[in-house]
Amino acid sequence: MKLVARWMLLAAALLLVSYVYTGVTVTSFGAALVAALVLGLLNTLVRPLLVLLTLPVTLITVGLFLFVINALMFWSAASLLDGFSVTGFGAALIGSLIYSACGVVIDLAVERLFAAD
Repeated sequence: MKLVARWMLLAAALLLVSYVYTGVTVTSFGAALVAALVLGLLNTLVRPLLVLLTLPVTLITVGLFLFVINALMFWSAASLLDGFSVTGFGAALIGSLIYSACGVVIDLAVERLFAAD
């Protein structure tokens, strides 16, 4: 139940990103659900490998390169899906920052909500 609630809230966060920032568009809540799922899968499967491969660059930039990796994951998800689009890398960077901030708030809220269980 916790996973489904988090997934729905992250899809809503993706809709919020498309509402707040014009460089990101999501056509419907269904498209947002699929995009949130694909983003989660990319962040679980591909992101750790990219972080490991780019570790020297990440160390040199004092961790700032992780923002580039997040933007690449966001942009990759948009290129794989039809109902989710990003206008360019800059839009992916700003969209991923907003989406990540929403994700932190959602994680805190879900943990607090399900802590009573």
